[in-house]
Amino acid sequence: MKEPMKGNGGFWDALKGGGMPRIASMLGAPSAQQIAFVRSLTKGQRRPETLHVPLTELKTAVFDLETTGFHYHYGDEILSFGAVKVEGEDISEEVYYSLAKPACTIPERITELTGITPEMVQDAPALLEALREFMAFVDDRVLVAHGSAHDKAFLDVALWKTSKAHLGHRVLDTMMIARKLEPDCRISGLDDWLNVCGIPITQRHHALEDAKMTAQLWTVLIGRLKDRGVITLGDLYTFLSKT
Repeated sequence: MKEPMKGNGGFWDALKGGGMPRIASMLGAPSAQQIAFVRSLTKGQRRPETLHVPLTELKTAVFDLETTGFHYHYGDEILSFGAVKVEGEDISEEVYYSLAKPACTIPERITELTGITPEMVQDAPALLEALREFMAFVDDRVLVAHGSAHDKAFLDVALWKTSKAHLGHRVLDTMMIARKLEPDCRISGLDDWLNVCGIPITQRHHALEDAKMTAQLWTVLIGRLKDRGVITLGDLYTFLSKT
C-alpha cells in the first residue's frame, strides 16, 4: 500500500511539536531493556566500507509495510511488517512477517485493500514487539523498498515514538532506481514495474508478498545496473545523483 510522499519535513515538525498523540498510545508500558535493544539496532548502519561492496554481493533486506492509512502525521499506524533477506542477487528463504496491533481503528477501505480485519489484530503483538523483531531480522543490512518514502517515514515515526531512535540504515528505493534506468517509462506503481520486468504478480497489499515481489524486482535491477557499469553501492548512489 503506497501513496507518493513529498519528503519528511512534516514528520520531523510533527515530532518536535509533540504531534501524533495516538501513536504513543500503542506502546503500552515498554521496558527499558526493550527500548535499549531497539536503539542498538538502529546505530552504526552506514559504514563507509559498505559503499565499496558490489551489488552482486550486497546483503540487503527487502521490506514492505501495511498501514492503517497514508498519513502518519494524522495518527495512521503500522498494521504489518514483511521482509525477506537477499544475498547479492540471490533471494533467500529467510523471511519475516508479523501483524502489529494498532491503537487506532482500521478503516473499512484498508481492510478491503489488505484483508486485515480488526479481529485479526486483536491478539497481534504490540508495535514495539513487532518492531523489535523486525529490526533484529534486518540487522545491519541495507534496506530496500518500493516507494520507500512511505515505509521509511512510518518506521521513523515508530522508532521515535517507541524508543526515541532514528532509522540509521541505508534505504534503497526500487521505484527510484527503475525510473532512473528507464526514464521514458512514466510509471511508479509496483504492479507496473513488475509487469515491465516480467515478474508474476501474486498477492498484492500483503507486506510479505509485496516484499518478495519487490525482492525479485531488486535482483532484476541489479543486472540492469551492472549492464550500465554500476557495480558497487557507491556507484549506485553516484548513478542516482546524476541529472
